[in-house]
Amino acid sequence: MIEALQFGFIQHALLAGILVSFAAGVIGSLIVVNRMVFLAGGIAHSSYGGIGLAVFFGLPIFLGASIFAVGAAVLLAFLTMYKRHRIDTFIGLIWAVGMAIGVIFVDLTPGYNVDMMSYLFGSILAVSSADLYFMGILLGVILFVITFWYRDILAVSYDSEYAALRGVNVKFFYTLILILSALTVVVAIKVVGLILVIAMLTIPVYIAEKLSNSLLGMMFLSGLIAAIFTLIGLWFSYTYNLTSGASIILVSAALLGVFLLFYRGK
Repeated sequence: MIEALQFGFIQHALLAGILVSFAAGVIGSLIVVNRMVFLAGGIAHSSYGGIGLAVFFGLPIFLGASIFAVGAAVLLAFLTMYKRHRIDTFIGLIWAVGMAIGVIFVDLTPGYNVDMMSYLFGSILAVSSADLYFMGILLGVILFVITFWYRDILAVSYDSEYAALRGVNVKFFYTLILILSALTVVVAIKVVGLILVIAMLTIPVYIAEKLSNSLLGMMFLSGLIAAIFTLIGLWFSYTYNLTSGASIILVSAALLGVFLLFYRGK
């Protein structure tokens, strides 16, 4: 694959993989610790509605998906705080309705012939310079939020009741985590697609959780592991001419299996 590095699209793919991996590592850690995996899955699939709207109105795909995903995140944050006993129903509803909206608006778009499967399973080799700027800015925002509010986020993640007693605005940070999760899902769609994005957010985190003793350590380590998995997956995809998103996830799953086979820790 060394000779392929001379091509711009390969360079973009590698940089995108690293940026998204570290964003997914940080946010994936928060998703797992706060038990938000199912919520993130609902947001991921509902974002297809934003893709359909962006296609129909001629907007940038990232913009449409981001607005729709953030809207879904805020709605789910409200529902989980005030309608918790029915949250599984609401997640399923938002999941299905979001995808249905996306499909309908793509159908209504005259003359649109781009393969929408790339958004379902990823298209990292088609990452543009504008996509890289978006990914870089998002990672910067995530790192800023974690650095500035780390203690509050840590308290909310592990004991929200105690955090509330200390005066921490639990609702704000809960909603903030979901919004950052939504934006991370959107950028990860470009790498592995919305069908596979949850695996990217959870597999590296599972390994990092076993090897680290703090939330900060888990975030860094899961980002590093995700980046390694992504680069190996890209090599595998390029070498055997396979779909990049699926290759990344299969490599991640295989290496998780190896880890479980040899790991004898906590």
